[in-house]
Parts: sequence; structure tokens; C-alpha cells
Amino acid sequence: MMPLIRQIRPLRWLTIAALALLAGCMDTGTVPTSNTPNQTPASKPAMAAVAAPSPNAAKARQFLAVVKTVEPVAEAECRARAPRANCDFRIVVDDRPGPVANAFQTLDNAGRPIIAFTLPMIAEVRNADELAFVMGHETAHHIQGHLSRQRENAQSSAIIFAGIAALTGGDASTVRSASRWGAEFGARSYSKDFELEADALGTVITQRAGYDPIRGAAFFTRIPDPGNRFLGTHPPNAQRIETVRRVAARGL
Repeated sequence: MMPLIRQIRPLRWLTIAALALLAGCMDTGTVPTSNTPNQTPASKPAMAAVAAPSPNAAKARQFLAVVKTVEPVAEAECRARAPRANCDFRIVVDDRPGPVANAFQTLDNAGRPIIAFTLPMIAEVRNADELAFVMGHETAHHIQGHLSRQRENAQSSAIIFAGIAALTGGDASTVRSASRWGAEFGARSYSKDFELEADALGTVITQRAGYDPIRGAAFFTRIPDPGNRFLGTHPPNAQRIETVRRVAARGL
């Protein structure tokens, strides 16, 4: 679910502490959310009124329980596999109105890894195994450096495409268009590979956190299959499930 070179935009994050209030079965309330994932320590958190209907309390408790077990495992894997990386994960909820079910990994301005879940995503998963697998998958994107690798691919392709356009006599507008297309091509070229890599490591993290990754990967059976499209961002669902089964079969 890693986006194509996600740019940091001002977002409201529902903090884990605030989600705990939801898990406490509050009917309504006002809870603090951080103003943006890249706010400086001196900036103050915004206040956002968040409805907390009681039927969602079980989902909130499940989310908190999975965070508690998966986060330390992911951080341990990060320190072991990427010792120079910032392994202090911050797992948050994107509480903006209107987003679809989604989870993604990004970085704040200090380089701290952010793992964000939309509220519909938390509501849509059917069990803790699915939630743990998605969380493991997103943390794996950071551990494997996919955002930086994607950015490097985009920059390299942009330079190559712009250079070709210039050498063939393209004007400034044509060169700019070629650069944009090259960046898109470069960003997408290895996106499917990155997703499969994150599925594999996410499987390991899920297992080590005590969850069933095969049961968790059942989430793929309920989302649209992207197929094997040229420059598609995600591989076929069957290939992803097979990757999870293969890695899980190795055991810990």
C-alpha cells in the first residue's frame, strides 16, 4: 500500500492515546490530535472533535492491542536489518473525513517513520491477524528503504528522459514533460517488487508478533485485483498471497 513518493501534507493524526478513548466506549468527545506528522516539537497539537460511537470500541481495542504487539517486533527487525535507519515507528490514525480504507508508510521531516491507518481501514479488517499483517507490511516498507529507493528511481529516470528529449531537439516544454513522465516511470518501475518485498518481510514480522500471516493475507481476497498491468503499482493478489504462504512455510 505504499504510495508513489508520498509528499508530506498537513494532516490531522488521531493519536494512539486518543484512540484509547474510543476503546473506552465514549459516545462522543473532543480528543487532541497532532496537527501534522512533521510538526516541530515547539508546535502545539490541534484539537479536533471526534465522534466515538460505541460500536467501534471493539475495533479500537483490537487496533491498540495489535499496535502494542507488532510495533516492538517491527522496531527490533528494523534495528537488526537497517541499523542506520530511524526505527522509532509512530503508528497513527488518519482521521480526516472521507478517506477510503487504506494504510501507508511515510516519514516526517525529521525522518521518523509514520505508519498511518484510515478509520475505514481499521473498521474493514475482519480480525487481528489481518490488521497485524497490514501493519507488518507497512513497517517493512520503511525497513527496506522503499521510499528512498523509489525516489532515487524517479530522479534517475527523470534525468534520463529529459536528457533524451533535449538531445532529440525538444524545446523546454517538451523536456519538462519528458522529465515528469520519466519520474512517473521510474517511481512505478519497481513498485510491484517493493510490494512483494514488503509482503515477505511483513509476513516475518506478523509471525514474530504472534499472529497468523496466512490468515492475515486473506485481506487480499476482498480487495480489487490489480492484475499484472504494465506500470501498475501493485502485483496480482494471487502472487501476493503465494509470497506470504511461501515465507510463512519457512517458519521462524
